[in-house]
Amino acid sequence: MTDEYAKEKKMALLSLRAVVLSLCGWILVAVAAHAQSVEFVLTTVAKNLDRPWSVVELPDNSFLVTQLGGELLRVVQDGTTTEIGGVPPTYVAGQGGFFDVVLHPEFASNQLIYLSYAHGTPEANGTAITRARLEGERLADARQILLVEPLKDTPQHYGGRMLFLDDGTLLLTTGDGFDYREQAQDLDSELGKVLRINDDGTVPGDNPFGDGPAQRVWTYGHRNPQGLVLSPGGAVLLHEHGPRGGDEINVLEAGKNYGWPAITHGVNYSGARVSPYTEAEGMEQPLVHWVPSIAPSGMAWYEGDAFPQWRGDLFIGALVDREVRRIDLEQGEVVKQEALFSDLGERIRDVRTGRDGYLYLLTDGNGGKLIQVSPKLP
Repeated sequence: MTDEYAKEKKMALLSLRAVVLSLCGWILVAVAAHAQSVEFVLTTVAKNLDRPWSVVELPDNSFLVTQLGGELLRVVQDGTTTEIGGVPPTYVAGQGGFFDVVLHPEFASNQLIYLSYAHGTPEANGTAITRARLEGERLADARQILLVEPLKDTPQHYGGRMLFLDDGTLLLTTGDGFDYREQAQDLDSELGKVLRINDDGTVPGDNPFGDGPAQRVWTYGHRNPQGLVLSPGGAVLLHEHGPRGGDEINVLEAGKNYGWPAITHGVNYSGARVSPYTEAEGMEQPLVHWVPSIAPSGMAWYEGDAFPQWRGDLFIGALVDREVRRIDLEQGEVVKQEALFSDLGERIRDVRTGRDGYLYLLTDGNGGKLIQVSPKLP
């Protein structure tokens, strides 16, 4: 059983769902889930997916969906799914398998996609990225451009979320490997980090730690980050799983240390302390943290026209609470949270904004669905 699934079992025993926010020293109490000022319609685009993990929309309004077991699907709006051939082999165990899929910023002209996944064997595995060209229903010229070092012998905490920055460089989140959490603070290891590479896998010359083992490291001190977005103003926001409590949203800056496991608001699953500290000099504080955990997965920054009331807000899948958490931001500050789509009763694995301004949700597990959220017409 993976630790995020174990987390759900533990959290289900808790009747209190207070969410504690820490933002610039202020403690805010989350708004309860069911008061919704925006009316919407939920439409199932595709169903019977097998442990879907990530979704991205193509220019023709079809979708690419990764499945944890090592499949990449094309999904069209009528629900038809086709498996894409030529994908790399992956290590499927625990939390390992296929993770994120993103398009090159110039996809319309070069057809390049990037796939993150678990690579290796039970004794030696890690997060990898393959770049390939999408030719119809097959990948061509596939080449692995990154493999996290060192490899590990645990099938947990891979991270695996990717994001292109405005300068054309690519970020990848990596997990701490669960049993190797101290390596999140070790700049000789790429575990528990956000890495930054060029689109061909080479290392940018302006990465913060220069040459050597840390040359791909952009930020460090992370546990298991599975959400990564770029704001319209260029800020990079990341969320990551804490242990039992201590899930976080962080605003990333190159070279900064985000604390895990030296500081945390969470405890071990046994109830024992991870650390007695929630802050320390030289370590960044989260924008938001949750106790108890919501198990965040997937994240979208909404700037569409379909839901003007939501413009400028973050949407985060909450696996434990089986909902999407809307983070209401005003002038860069968190003013409230709202739980959405809980009537689905589904673990939400990914959240994206479509070209049509609608939200798209991926539900988790066997029998997963791709669901469109559109405005309810008067």
